[in-house]
Amino acid sequence: MEPVKPSAWAAFRQSVTRFQKEKVAPALALRNSLGVAIPLVVGAAAGSILSGVAVSTGALNVAFADSSDPYLQRARQMLRASVLVSIAACVGALSASHHGVASVVSTLWAFAAGMLVALSTAAADIGVISLVVMVVFQAQPLTPAQALNAGLLAFAGGLLQTALSVALWPLRRYDPERRVLSDLYLELSRAVESPIHSSAAPPASAQSTQAQLALSAPGQLSIQAERYRSLLSQAERIRLSLLALSTLVRRIREEAGGRSVSESLEESFAISSRLLSSIGNLLMGEPAPVGPILTELQALAEKLRQPKPDWPPPVAAIAKDARSQMDALAGQFRSALDLASHSTPEGVAEFEHEQSKRPWSLQLSGTLAKLRANLSLQSAACRHAVRLAACVAVGEALSWSLGWHRTYWIPMTVAIVLKPDFTATFSRGVLRLVGTLVGILLTTALFLVLRPSAGIEVALIALLMFVLRCYGPANYGILVTAVTALVVTLISLAGMTQGAFPADVMTARAVNTIVGGGIALLAYAIWPTWERTQISEAIAEALDGYRNYFHAVKEGYLHPETSMSEELDRTRVAGRLARSNLEASIDRLSSEPGASAETLSLLGAMLASSHRLAHAMMALEAGLAQTNPTPAREEFRSLANHIELTLYSLAHALRGSPLVRADLPDLREDHHALLAAGDSAIERHALVNVETDRMTNSLNTLSEEVLRWIAR
Repeated sequence: MEPVKPSAWAAFRQSVTRFQKEKVAPALALRNSLGVAIPLVVGAAAGSILSGVAVSTGALNVAFADSSDPYLQRARQMLRASVLVSIAACVGALSASHHGVASVVSTLWAFAAGMLVALSTAAADIGVISLVVMVVFQAQPLTPAQALNAGLLAFAGGLLQTALSVALWPLRRYDPERRVLSDLYLELSRAVESPIHSSAAPPASAQSTQAQLALSAPGQLSIQAERYRSLLSQAERIRLSLLALSTLVRRIREEAGGRSVSESLEESFAISSRLLSSIGNLLMGEPAPVGPILTELQALAEKLRQPKPDWPPPVAAIAKDARSQMDALAGQFRSALDLASHSTPEGVAEFEHEQSKRPWSLQLSGTLAKLRANLSLQSAACRHAVRLAACVAVGEALSWSLGWHRTYWIPMTVAIVLKPDFTATFSRGVLRLVGTLVGILLTTALFLVLRPSAGIEVALIALLMFVLRCYGPANYGILVTAVTALVVTLISLAGMTQGAFPADVMTARAVNTIVGGGIALLAYAIWPTWERTQISEAIAEALDGYRNYFHAVKEGYLHPETSMSEELDRTRVAGRLARSNLEASIDRLSSEPGASAETLSLLGAMLASSHRLAHAMMALEAGLAQTNPTPAREEFRSLANHIELTLYSLAHALRGSPLVRADLPDLREDHHALLAAGDSAIERHALVNVETDRMTNSLNTLSEEVLRWIAR
């Protein structure tokens, strides 16, 4: 059944909203403009404008790898792009004189670029950039020495752009996100200092809404973004737990003999207020000791665990419910405190340092392992890679056989337009055609009216680069218009030394862009995909992958005498494949018409919870090799079985089976029984206690989110 498409007005409003959210900061656009303009100025001053254009071209392409990520991460990404662009320039120039070799090389390169979708959007962008550079340099055969020189000049441009990016970017990117979350936790702290009335709005509703809006941008799949979404999710769970406790307070006041229970519950609100305040302050870089406060909350829960003889049955029952809520609160606070402590710049550095100590095969973002896991037609990334390689091969064949001018724009357009999802490919195809024509008309008018000199052209290139980088990410039509005008102006500037005029460049670009865009659109007309019909299955497959992986980890603890290394490797790779498929699915869904902010926010929360679950599982696997074997506790077997059952039940519910919250096991009670069993001084027991607590909290959160998803 075809999905209902939004009205034109709704689509326009959605486009405006995304434009406002996604446009790049002017500081980033300014430094990218400088990176492109400086080589041109230096080249003109030195009398070598062609060398300046080559360096500027490298800076132009590497600029697309620039971002607002932390300094070290951004520098690594831009350096990788610089190396890849320089290699692409050399390979393209060397293979240009042999049509068959050039077609094979570009097809293989296209497949590799498509596979990078499995890693991240940034990696995929670098792959496409390098593919475009290689296709462009295949248009002009060069000697080995000339090809090496072109690659080195492009690399120099990338280094210049990287240096400007590292030198000018602010030190702290995530201050706004931390501030809005801090406001939410601090407001919750103030709200629970006084009794919560059922007739009033839930506490901190305005702050919660602001946090939802601040963290609802699609496509943010970095560890930091997930951490903030998890903090928001924990705040919501804490708020619900406190509301449930307030209901229990009212009930206990109505029962005779429940005074001590009522006092304990009221004291828990004061303790929760202090913990919430500590989390809010911690997010803004003001650490506070929280261990003793958590101990107080846990001690209150223990007081309710032992009913007194004078408690009537209703009071004992309410006390049991209250103790369960307080146990859950303690787990939620531990999770929130852990997340908040790693959300400051210092905490991020500490987290990355700790993650780097793990074997590469156990790191959640293991690049090679993730690519290996996606080398299957079951992978969305692999299917996109095959589709991209086939379309580039067709574009290459046409470019060599038609005999037109500058036909390298055919495969280049295919590489730029073709994306893993139908909507983005279609919108990019149309916008690229319109943007190219507008850019050509704009440039033609400028050349005919202004007859610009070299100095004016350099200034125009800098201005176009600013528009391209500042507003291009928010609207592809703006990006294509600016790119077209910029490329034509660059070619004109390079051609000044040879007396060339770019009129033929404009015509050739328009014709070949239409052909390349048509190939990409035809590919998706033959094989269309609507992601909204597949997202539930993608979530279910990810949960199945986690369940199978955890089963192998569990067996390693239950049977330490048996080697589980092969099974662990197999299930870990399968889990990575399912997770990367889910990430790609969410990314594609975010660009489809009709994808609401509420849907994307809930998907982001589920993804963040599942990632925290995976981290805990991997920490347990690492413990198999890092701790001395000891007999597993029977309570661990029970908790582990219930974790598997929960994941199984959630996956089947996503596939249509009925499920209610009461059908799921009480993981928190299982975990409490685990804590009471065995010697916590034993290293392996201590590790299992900590990591299963993280798993219990993450899986409880994920269960609530999945139930909300299937109830939509």
